[in-house]
Amino acid sequence: MWKDFKEFAMRGNVMDLAIAVVIGAAFGKIVTSLVENIITPLLGAITGGINFEDDFIYPVGDAKVMFGSFIQSIIDFLIIAFAIFMALRLLNKLNRKKEVIVEEPVPTLDTKEELLKEIRDLLKKQA
Repeated sequence: MWKDFKEFAMRGNVMDLAIAVVIGAAFGKIVTSLVENIITPLLGAITGGINFEDDFIYPVGDAKVMFGSFIQSIIDFLIIAFAIFMALRLLNKLNRKKEVIVEEPVPTLDTKEELLKEIRDLLKKQA
């Protein structure tokens, strides 16, 4: 049983998935920092200092309905999705292999076919 598990865990697909998860988590931290530290303050400056998380809180009894946090989560998702899309698009462009143009070889004629073609051409000239 241990041997089967070891073969499963060391199979290429599982290792690739594990590496992708680790790299994805690191990339997620980078994009989150981009959103929180650069894009959100810029959006706040453009919109006149609106802070979605603090400005759109509505009390309902003892509870607070936080529309702003929801809106901020949507904005974060869209930015993260766009950043991942652009990164994958760049990787696809870098990994794209140039199409190899395959030229079909010109069929070579054997000597009999060449002689028959010459005879045909001579007969055409005489006619």
